[in-house]
Amino acid sequence: MRPTSRTCRALLLTLGLVAGMGEAGAATPPPQPKDGPGGTAYIAQSVVKRALGRPGAVTFAFYGNGTAPAAGRPVVVFLHAWGATNPQSYGSWIEHLAREGYLVLFPRFQEVNRTRPADASATAASLVKEALDALAGDAEAKPDPARVALIGHLAGVPIAANLAAHAQETGLPVPKLLFGAMPGGIARDEKSRGIALQDLGRIAPATLMITIIGDRDARAADLAARRLMRESTAVAPERKLLMRALSDDHGFPALSATLASPAGTNPAYDAAAIKLPPEPPKDARQKPPPFKWSADMALTGEQTTLVAQINGAGTDSLDYLAYWKTFDMAAAAAFAGQDTAALKANPRFTDMERWSDGWPVRRLSAETPRPPAERPAATAATPKPASAKPASAKQAPARPAGASRPRY
Repeated sequence: MRPTSRTCRALLLTLGLVAGMGEAGAATPPPQPKDGPGGTAYIAQSVVKRALGRPGAVTFAFYGNGTAPAAGRPVVVFLHAWGATNPQSYGSWIEHLAREGYLVLFPRFQEVNRTRPADASATAASLVKEALDALAGDAEAKPDPARVALIGHLAGVPIAANLAAHAQETGLPVPKLLFGAMPGGIARDEKSRGIALQDLGRIAPATLMITIIGDRDARAADLAARRLMRESTAVAPERKLLMRALSDDHGFPALSATLASPAGTNPAYDAAAIKLPPEPPKDARQKPPPFKWSADMALTGEQTTLVAQINGAGTDSLDYLAYWKTFDMAAAAAFAGQDTAALKANPRFTDMERWSDGWPVRRLSAETPRPPAERPAATAATPKPASAKPASAKQAPARPAGASRPRY
């Protein structure tokens, strides 16, 4: 018998109810821990939000309310993705760091459609230097130059690497930790779009380097992370980690480790709500160089889509346990002078806790990059042994020039 339209509607309604019951009864992801790394045991009740510099060259500063400790506050320099210039896109992570006791600096090194990627690293270094100098005598902010960490997201990662490589010559404190989330935006060569890497061989040997990528759109981020590790030749492999966060749809809402997942919007950190520095007096202004537009200043269609995803990103277990907790533990190890062995030996470092039904969330992976292969030393030529085949034996044809051996 052919089903009637009423029967079809009833079937669809039944399926919808079943699906809704399944969703309502699905396991929920783990909440933010109450204490420990990534947790809510904060030392500050609220966050001071300031803007330093001048219009067009602003660094936002965030720190917990109250007088800073006698030793000062450890510093986090947060370097945003290309196009994601509003700190509210990372407001949840910034608030976590500031309430934990960090002084968070968010240099806005890019004016969208006016800044070339080639200029971004120098601009970021200048902004951070000016902000640290301005806050050095502030009793509440009080940066501790001996405890500095860099966090980068996407194109912010190669900028962080450039800052670490040239910290001394630009007057910046040498960072103890370089933490790169979803590295990307690296220029392939001088003529291509993106952030050109400087001489990463100048990154200090004592630096702890950690990159973390997701399993969604992961290939480019993985290649970028391995290139950063490969080119930072002065840093030993035991001070580096390649990490990966994995998506998990065991319950609802599912955890999706996308390129935008390290972001977490918090409207309380909207740049528009933070009072900007006043314009300098006219007689004190320096005449800016003539503006010259170039195509790499504009966001591509792909970048525009990614920025929209960043600006709309929520906060979930991946933030608490994959990014915030991982950074918290890495910073503690870096400031204590430890290498990555101490982190890998701690089972909590890669643990992602459990869904509400007790099922474990997929753990993080942590891999120490292989040291660069050494070429064998050249040896003196030795005479070839006499051929065992008679002279009349048919010889194999010579391999054509440029031909490669098969790889298995």
